[in-house]
Amino acid sequence: MSVERLNVRQVRRLALARAGLLKPELTGLRARAVGRGKRARQRCHEIIGRFGYLQLDSIAISGARTQGIVLASRLHSFDADLAETLLQPGEPLFEYWGHEACWLPLSMYPTFAFRRRDYRVHPWWGDVLNEHPKLCREISSRIEAEGPLRSLDLEGTRINEAWGAKLATRVAEALWSAGELAVRERNNFQRSFDLTERVIPESLRNTPLDDDSAMDELLIKALEGHGWSTTGTLAATWRLTNLRDAINASLQRLLEEGRVIACELQTRDRIISGWIRPSDLQLVSALDGLRPRADVGVLLSPFDPLLWDRARTLMLFDFEQVLEIYKPLEQRRFGYYCLPVLAGDHLVARVDLKADRKTQRLNTLSCHLEPPRRRGDSEARMRVAVQQAVSRFAAAVSLDAGVIVQ
Repeated sequence: MSVERLNVRQVRRLALARAGLLKPELTGLRARAVGRGKRARQRCHEIIGRFGYLQLDSIAISGARTQGIVLASRLHSFDADLAETLLQPGEPLFEYWGHEACWLPLSMYPTFAFRRRDYRVHPWWGDVLNEHPKLCREISSRIEAEGPLRSLDLEGTRINEAWGAKLATRVAEALWSAGELAVRERNNFQRSFDLTERVIPESLRNTPLDDDSAMDELLIKALEGHGWSTTGTLAATWRLTNLRDAINASLQRLLEEGRVIACELQTRDRIISGWIRPSDLQLVSALDGLRPRADVGVLLSPFDPLLWDRARTLMLFDFEQVLEIYKPLEQRRFGYYCLPVLAGDHLVARVDLKADRKTQRLNTLSCHLEPPRRRGDSEARMRVAVQQAVSRFAAAVSLDAGVIVQ
């Protein structure tokens, strides 16, 4: 069997195209979303549909949480506050364990039947449902009678003062993980739990995918977002642990059906096996003639789908993606919540931002430029890209950005 082979530049550009970070005619995604109306919401759903997930995180020090940053990096004239309101009754999304805790297209609910079954025993807290059956019944009965409840509304004693987790909250989250409850919406990032039948349409609840079909769908969806990928990255996209045989069997089925092609990546010093969809292999040729601008920049979330696989980011961009929020101040090299800056098809800098709502300013605490990657690159052009990226993001979070002098 012949195997296709691509170089790093081709795979990098394909990754950017599939991630929605190049021109719309190359990404297939519409890039304008003015305001917070119906059209803007549709654009958000298109982006979430491309990856199959939008990862959630609570940190908003830069002026928006990661869900807002990911969308703002792909949509012009975007109001990042819209990202906080996407999960509502009637919207085509649900919240569940995808890559991490994510919002996912509602159409994918049947795909995760295997995970809801496996998470009857919670992956971190163990068999809390069988250990506390009375509390399970009490929580479900209370929600049935009173309507959706936040974790703050659940009564109980804190288990661990360091984390502030209550037993009732753990049980409610275990019921959600097992599919007996669902997250109805979030307000100020606080989840509201409701009965699953009041959140997920009956047609989706009663048509779970078998495990083989679910695996096929998840691997194809992961590949749709990545462009080219190793088996390991495909598995990590959905946290498919201890499922090597099932993953390999699925890839063999997809190969025989012509839905994927075996494709190698040629780096400077090795050849790496991977996979690509036939349509994306065709897209590679269109990207070869791309002339990216080094002075047009955009900020990326540290949890962006393009960046969370750090080994892949290093391989494709020669960029060491680090997250230092858990490090003491004196051990940080770049800052608490650094956002990489993409210019053209390279990551050229990283900035540590802090929003100040009292002064309506977006403060740049630090700016670190990368070594030039292309002929003709200069520090001045990279600084222009950084300034533009910060200014665009500041507009998305309704703050003023000053001149970056660092």
